Amino acid sequence: MYFLISLFMALAPAFFLLWYFNRMDKAKPEPKGMIIKIFLWGIFIIIPAIIIELIIDNFYSTILGAAPLLYIGAKSFIVAGVIEEGLKLWVVLQFAYKNVNFDEAMDGIVYAIVASMGFAAFENVIYVMGHGMEIAILRAFTSLPLHAIATGIMGYYIGQAKFAVDSRTELQLIVKGFFIAVIIHGLYNFLIFGGEVFGFLPALLNIPLLIGCFIYLRKLIKSAISDDELAGRHDNLVEINESEEEI
Repeated sequence: MYFLISLFMALAPAFFLLWYFNRMDKAKPEPKGMIIKIFLWGIFIIIPAIIIELIIDNFYSTILGAAPLLYIGAKSFIVAGVIEEGLKLWVVLQFAYKNVNFDEAMDGIVYAIVASMGFAAFENVIYVMGHGMEIAILRAFTSLPLHAIATGIMGYYIGQAKFAVDSRTELQLIVKGFFIAVIIHGLYNFLIFGGEVFGFLPALLNIPLLIGCFIYLRKLIKSAISDDELAGRHDNLVEINESEEEI
């Protein structure tokens, strides 16, 4: 029974965040099959993430062991930020970006958050099974929202890139979104890992960080929806459906 309760506590926050953000894509919801596919890929990438992070972390701990702040910075921004956000970006670009269902700027946010929740759900199970209920409650309000928010912001720029005027602008937008996600993710981790040097107080700064970034993501979601409405991307769905009925 304890195992089942722990499993529920580990997974419930991820599914709640999935529901919360997916319900904002009301005009043209994504197919359930695509959502499941991206979610499962989000789970799968935690395996290469763990392997790569262990190798790189071991490297940095060896060369930066005498400089704890530099090591914490590398661990936060490169080992965690670059690797994890990079793998989630890869999932979206590889399995959603060129799919016919990716036909709105809002879709970038949706698919990015779905990939992040697959990753975060599996990661949460590992942490909760190893540390118990207390860590489940803590991560429900910190780590899981961090994954959704940082990757969701990256997803906004992926959605903008999809409809960019040229390939150069497209690449710039993707890189910009990735960079912002890494900074948010890395800063969050730095404030936590910094406890080894500064104590637990810096970690409290993650509360305003998450709140501020959440407000920013909400603003980006409204902007993406507005862009789709102005561009008539919702109207395209009606036209496609009418054409299919005629055929």
